[in-house]
Amino acid sequence: MEKLKSLASEFIQSESAGGVLLVAAAFLAMILANSPLSSYYNLFIATPVHIRIGPLELAKPLLLWVNDGLMAGFFFLVGLELKREVLIGELQKRSSIVLPAMGALGGMLVPALVYTAFNLGDPVALRGWAIPTATDIAFALGILSLLGSRVPVSLKVLLTTLAIFDDIGAILIIALFYTEAISLFSLAVVAGCILILLLMNSSGQEKISMYVFVGSIMWVALLKSGVHATLAGVLLAMFIPMHSRRDPDHSPLIRLEHDLQAVVAYFILPIFAFCNSGIDFVGASLPVFFHRVPVGIALGLFFGKQVGVLFFLWIAIRLRLAAMPRELSWSSLYGLSCLCGIGFTMSLFIGALAFGQTVKQPAFDERFGIMTGSLVSGIVGFLILRKSLGETSAEQDEQGNDNSENHQP
Repeated sequence: MEKLKSLASEFIQSESAGGVLLVAAAFLAMILANSPLSSYYNLFIATPVHIRIGPLELAKPLLLWVNDGLMAGFFFLVGLELKREVLIGELQKRSSIVLPAMGALGGMLVPALVYTAFNLGDPVALRGWAIPTATDIAFALGILSLLGSRVPVSLKVLLTTLAIFDDIGAILIIALFYTEAISLFSLAVVAGCILILLLMNSSGQEKISMYVFVGSIMWVALLKSGVHATLAGVLLAMFIPMHSRRDPDHSPLIRLEHDLQAVVAYFILPIFAFCNSGIDFVGASLPVFFHRVPVGIALGLFFGKQVGVLFFLWIAIRLRLAAMPRELSWSSLYGLSCLCGIGFTMSLFIGALAFGQTVKQPAFDERFGIMTGSLVSGIVGFLILRKSLGETSAEQDEQGNDNSENHQP
């Protein structure tokens, strides 16, 4: 029993744990969706959930409560990470911003162009142009962790920072391109909540429960406004105080970020993956697999991401806008570019916004493309990095041996 507890503790503390749970939840959903239990799985995600307070009523199936409600917690954590990086992390250094920002820009533009080229002339299909622009940092870092100590810190920092810019781009895309009819009254309520949060922050309020209460009202208002409600999480994070006026050594933001990481990694994201990954392979025909939508997504994630990220990194380094990170080579940057093609979580999220979260599309299923592109990108990126980082380590060992021999009397 003690050994099992030790193994469980080591697994939870490992960097790959969140990614493993995501994969497990996704596979479980696919198994259920293609088994005699498929009707129960579909009933589960379609379970109606109603909340009513006076004239205010929220009525959604469970799937939408997960995608609109639980995922607000994920975006809240993303917002906290963004604020921390801007204030005390890598994003406060101008010299550290250019390279990952350029990589993220290329990693969004080229996949979108690849997808659009495959789906020109189909206005319904074109709604999914943003699906292959996303990068799943949890999966990407999980794969990096499989390579152990041979992974340079500079590679982890570059991938993490690039993914942060990718998240910023995804947030802007959702806000600008996946917004329904606007309710000015609801947006006025959102503006009022933002003003209250600003006053709370400037007055030194540190009770997180107060921020969450106002943030919950803002979430409901955004839900009714037509702007996607998960953005409330990002907005709320911007007002969580970074430093405590009472205790200079305490950071409410960093403490909250630390507390939320386990909740998001081990609860929110696995539930999201479980509810959104139930692909029906039994009922799918070849035209569904090879429809232009999933093919465009898969090629956008695999080819578009690696070409876009690597080419824009090359431009930044070639034009001396940024320097080549220490301990990295072009082959390791290529492997990193491939890992950026893992778009699982955010791609599924944008796909649900683009093609409807409860209406099954008879002509195609975008999740085929997301799964295929992400899987191939992860495998290829891992193999390239294993080879390139192994060669780098060997070269460093040889140089170390040569230096030691030169210093022998």
